[in-house]
Amino acid sequence: MIHRTTLTPTKPEPLTGWLPKQSRYAGGTGTPDLVMAGGFRLDDPGGAVGIEFLIVADAAAREPVVRLVPMGCRGAPLEGASGEALIGTAGHGVLGTRWIYDGVHDPVVTAQLRALLRGEATPQHRSRSHTPDPAVTVRGAGPDDGLEVRLNRVLRPLEAAERPSRGVVAGWVRPDGSAARGVLAALAPR
Repeated sequence: MIHRTTLTPTKPEPLTGWLPKQSRYAGGTGTPDLVMAGGFRLDDPGGAVGIEFLIVADAAAREPVVRLVPMGCRGAPLEGASGEALIGTAGHGVLGTRWIYDGVHDPVVTAQLRALLRGEATPQHRSRSHTPDPAVTVRGAGPDDGLEVRLNRVLRPLEAAERPSRGVVAGWVRPDGSAARGVLAALAPR
């Protein structure tokens, strides 16, 4: 359920401090200048965790870098999560304090991403309740036994002839206003 309310700070704001501390923050220098570029949501079958795959463009770099940040938003701290897993907290106008975690550390987020890759979950629009997002596609959905999920944290546009065999493909808007599509996550052998 999407609530029409305030979130303080907004989701990109805690990322400004959190991203540069991550070992995978290649290609970035100093403090990022993050702009919303796209993304989608997944529903938590239990209804407790907000699951969002946020796509942000870092316009501070010489060449803008587009990043994928999976997020799990919870009403209480995630038990057993390491310090690096916590992106930050935010005050939600309806739900109160929300703890925002890097989705790779949240078991609900990872389970739903696997369900999406199997074709058992439907990507949802970022800002509209109960609205599937047809722009997010899953190629090669099926059993995931013996396969691991590989997340692309830095996104690159697909070339016209490229066709991933198994993965989640979605679009984003570059800082110059042009559109791009790329692979956000894929299944691969361990």
